[in-house]
Amino acid sequence: MAKRKPAGTTQETAKRTVPSRRKQTGEAKVEKTDGVEKTVVLQDAEQELEPAEWVRTMLKFTPDAIQARLLGLTSKRVVLNCTRQWGKSTITAAKAIHEASTRNESLTLVVSPSARQSGEFMRKASEFARRLGHKVRGDGDNEMSILLPNQSRVVGLPGSEATIRGFSAVSLLLVDEASRVEDELYLAIRPMLAASNGTLWLMSTPFGKRGFFYEAWDRGGAGWERVEVTAEECPRISKEHLKEERRTMGERWFRQEYLCQFVDSVSGVFDRDVVEAAIREDVKPLEIP
Repeated sequence: MAKRKPAGTTQETAKRTVPSRRKQTGEAKVEKTDGVEKTVVLQDAEQELEPAEWVRTMLKFTPDAIQARLLGLTSKRVVLNCTRQWGKSTITAAKAIHEASTRNESLTLVVSPSARQSGEFMRKASEFARRLGHKVRGDGDNEMSILLPNQSRVVGLPGSEATIRGFSAVSLLLVDEASRVEDELYLAIRPMLAASNGTLWLMSTPFGKRGFFYEAWDRGGAGWERVEVTAEECPRISKEHLKEERRTMGERWFRQEYLCQFVDSVSGVFDRDVVEAAIREDVKPLEIP
């Protein structure tokens, strides 16, 4: 049976958000300080670079076609449903450094299910910061953090609702492995965007028909920009590997991990869709005196 996608969930959705013409930019030059090469672009020209071109020029990282489209999104709410090993953490780390570098005194937060995962994300972001020629240092308050010379910060947080309160005026909020993050944590971090009207990205591979990631993807409405990337669309994953994985993992796990499908738990007697279709709001509850 063909998989149903929410309205607007196509690669073309992302493609339409990217400007068709490149802006006029200034000249870039390479300076060498203490043996470290740094690409320098005049500030005005740097601000005019489209995000994908900024990443190519400043971070020396070449995104693939879909990653470039993702960087060009201008929506305030984005859901990225992607295959394993596509490089979502790498491209969103580049997004975080772009945000921090081009918006002075901004705050980017990265939330993951665990401190280890947040730390891995921050490691990639730190490498990109070094490619800008910065000596990576923390903000003095948070263990996993990057403070740039323009006073912008990127802060990584573990998946604990009790320890993440207190941040405000967040410019960019990234929820990595969102399908594994608890709903309570998600509800606790959303108000951080209220005063700043900041941007929220949810990125993950599916993990069943449950939780806020599934709800945003399947029934979140027109307010969410949805981008799906299956393993078949990833140029770095071979067809031979996918054939082997399908044989080894079985159809259910393969569809979830590589084809971005929200599948029901094997422990359920009935599919969730069947149960929801059987629920009617016009039936009065049985009252027993």
